[in-house]
Amino acid sequence: MAFTRISRRHLLQGTAAIGAAGAIAGLLPGRPAFAGDVVVGFIYVGSRDDYGYNQAHAQGAAALKKVPGVKVVEEENVPETDAVEKTMESMINLDGATLLFPTSFGYYNPHVLKIAAKDPKVRFEHCGGLWTEKDPKNAASYFGYIDEAQYVAGIVAGHTSKTGKLGFVAAKPIPQVLRNINAYTLGAQTANPKITTQVIFTGDWSMPVKEAEAANSLIDQGVDVITCHVDGPKTVVETAARRGIMVTGYHCDQSVLAPKAYLTGAEWNWEGLYPKFGKMFMAGEPIPNFYRGGLKEGLVKVSAYGPAVGEAARKAADDAKAKLMAGGFAIFKGPMTDNKGKMVIASGQAHGQTDPVLERMDYLVEGVVGSTS
Repeated sequence: MAFTRISRRHLLQGTAAIGAAGAIAGLLPGRPAFAGDVVVGFIYVGSRDDYGYNQAHAQGAAALKKVPGVKVVEEENVPETDAVEKTMESMINLDGATLLFPTSFGYYNPHVLKIAAKDPKVRFEHCGGLWTEKDPKNAASYFGYIDEAQYVAGIVAGHTSKTGKLGFVAAKPIPQVLRNINAYTLGAQTANPKITTQVIFTGDWSMPVKEAEAANSLIDQGVDVITCHVDGPKTVVETAARRGIMVTGYHCDQSVLAPKAYLTGAEWNWEGLYPKFGKMFMAGEPIPNFYRGGLKEGLVKVSAYGPAVGEAARKAADDAKAKLMAGGFAIFKGPMTDNKGKMVIASGQAHGQTDPVLERMDYLVEGVVGSTS
C-alpha cells in the first residue's frame, strides 16, 4: 500500500488528529520513541538535502540521533510563518518533544517567542536569534562566528583571483549576512588591497532562478571567484563551475558539485554542537540562553582546500586560521570605512568576535560594490 507523506504540522488540524497520531506515527521519519527517551524536534525552512543551510543542520541532527536515549523528529520545508508554530505545537503535543531546534532565522520573532511563552516546560533553541533578558527563559539562541571561516575563504579567494573582482550572491542584507560579506572582503584584501566584492541580493533565502541570474550577471561583469550566503549554494557552485570560474562554498562542503572549481568554503559544525546540547539537556545542565562560538570553539570550520589553491594562499589562510583559533585576533578593526566613505570603526578601536555591536552590523565595508537598501 502506498502512503502519502503527511506534514507533521497538519496533524493538529481538527479533533481527529489526536486519534490519528498513533496510526500516522509509523509514517514519520526516525526510530520509535521508548520510555525514558528525550524527544528532540528539528524544523527546517527548506530541504534537508539542499547542499546548504538545512543540510548542515540535518547533519547535526543525524549526529544527535546516535546519542543513546534520544529520539529525533524532523520536519522540512516549513515556512517562516505561523506554519512553524503549528509544527512546534505538533511536535510538543503529538511527539512529546521537550527540546526543539527551530533552525531558520525568521522563526524566532514572533513564532518561537509566542510558543515558548505558552509551553514553559519545553526548551526552544533557536539558530541565529538574538535572545535578550526580556524573552522567555525557556527560549535561547545559538550561532557560530562563521565570518571567521568566511575571512579565511576570502584570503584564498583574494590570492586566487586574477581579475581582482569577487562576486557574492546574498539573500537579505541582515547583520549576519553583511558580516559575512565584509569578512570575506577584508580577508581577500589582505592578499590584494584593491580587490572588490560585488554583491547582488536576491531578496530571499532560497530562490534558485534568481541565484542563477545573479551568478551569471556577476560572471558577465568579470568576477573570477564567487561565493554566496543563501540557503542552498548548489546553484551558485554549479553555475561557477559551468562558466569556468572558481567558487568558495558556504554552510557545508559542496566540493563534490565542482571538484575542480571549488577552492574552499565556510562550514557549520552542528555535528559537534547538537550532541553536546542534547547531553547537557538530558543531564539537567543549564544551556546558556545566548551561546556563540567560532573556529576555536568548533562551531564552524573551513573546507579542505581544492586542487586550484596555490601554496601562498594555503599558507596565508592557515596563518589566519591559527590566529583566529588562538583568540584575540580582530577581523573588524579601525580605521575602517564603509563603501560610502563613512568611518564605521575609528582608528585604534577593534570589535572582537563576541562584541554584540557586530550582530547589529548595517553597513558594507569599503571595497564592496553594492547597497544594503
